[in-house]
Amino acid sequence: MKPAAPVVSLPPPGPMAAVSASPALPSRLALNEAPPARILVVDDQPTNIQVVGSALGALGHEIVPAGDGPTALKRLALRCPDLILLDLLMPGMDGCEVCRQLKENAEWKDIPVIFLSAADNKDFIVRALDAGGVDYITKPFNQAELISRVRTQLALKAAHDRLRQLAEDKDELLGVLAHDMKNYLGGMNMSAELLHEGIDRLQDGRLAKLSGNILRSTAQLLAFMREFLANAAADNGFIPKPTTLNLTDVATGVIQQYQEAARRKKIEIRAEFAASTTTVLADASALDQVLDNLLSNAIKFSPCGKRVFVSVRLTDQQVECVVQDEGPGFTAEDKARMFRRYGRLSARPTGGEPSTGLGLSIVRKLVQAMNGELTCESTPGRGTAFAVRLPRFTSSNPANAWTS
Repeated sequence: MKPAAPVVSLPPPGPMAAVSASPALPSRLALNEAPPARILVVDDQPTNIQVVGSALGALGHEIVPAGDGPTALKRLALRCPDLILLDLLMPGMDGCEVCRQLKENAEWKDIPVIFLSAADNKDFIVRALDAGGVDYITKPFNQAELISRVRTQLALKAAHDRLRQLAEDKDELLGVLAHDMKNYLGGMNMSAELLHEGIDRLQDGRLAKLSGNILRSTAQLLAFMREFLANAAADNGFIPKPTTLNLTDVATGVIQQYQEAARRKKIEIRAEFAASTTTVLADASALDQVLDNLLSNAIKFSPCGKRVFVSVRLTDQQVECVVQDEGPGFTAEDKARMFRRYGRLSARPTGGEPSTGLGLSIVRKLVQAMNGELTCESTPGRGTAFAVRLPRFTSSNPANAWTS
């Protein structure tokens, strides 16, 4: 049974459509004031809403009242508030359920929620905080305490919003710079290739060495820029577009792209594909990038004359693609940091190929975004096997029902 809802004794409040500020503010509250905010107050007791509204409205905040959970959700759909004061114990949809629904909505999940309740039982407090609340005030509350806690949460939210905007601005600036640099480096790399080919015909060893250094450096920078942009896309705004793809066909296409690179290192690529259909639900571009990275690494880190194995097989609910090499393998320290961005591992490319430390980080993000799994089995000195498992397409698992 819900405890009685005591209230503090304040002068009678005015109408509650949206409580406005009184021009006369106590001097101690006028210092370090937060900018006026929109505050949603949810309580099934109108008197409590009036008390809260009177105290906070006097500071210039706009108060939006809601008498129950469903009404609060409707108010949120119209316009997001900066802060929510939420009664814990309400009939029907209680405060914890309202808060849980808030946190499940991408547009609302960052709105701070302060719970208000006459219940000071520790179990209630834990429930409220577990549901997503950032603070808990018991009734009857002290006006100064209420104002102080509201001011604190509004200041924290303002700081969070500023930091997020700065991060978005930084990412946008880096993205523009990286795109431009990638274009310039692409032109430099093409010129370096033509220069290197021309010098080879002159048979001048010194010039060939210099042009080779230029070619390797531009290739390294170009590879870094491409993977930096791919990593940024995986971090920000990558929305997979699920479609039905034959994993065997995708793997075959990637193998064909790397036949020449493997031939130059005398590496044999062996493929073993399931006889039955290997249709998966995945994003076409992301899946191609995942297999491209894994096969590129297998060839890059394998000594000359070794073999690389690519297999595709079915499981009950998934289709699995394994890329296995006979390279140096990973140490325990490597395994602990292999998916970190810019992580440098003990192995080095065996043919002077560029390595940025971003490839495996990108692979894991893309696989996870496609509801897949990525595992690694490796023994130092005995090679590495990466397995990508993706949802298998069936009539009961259609593409339009797939969500990331």
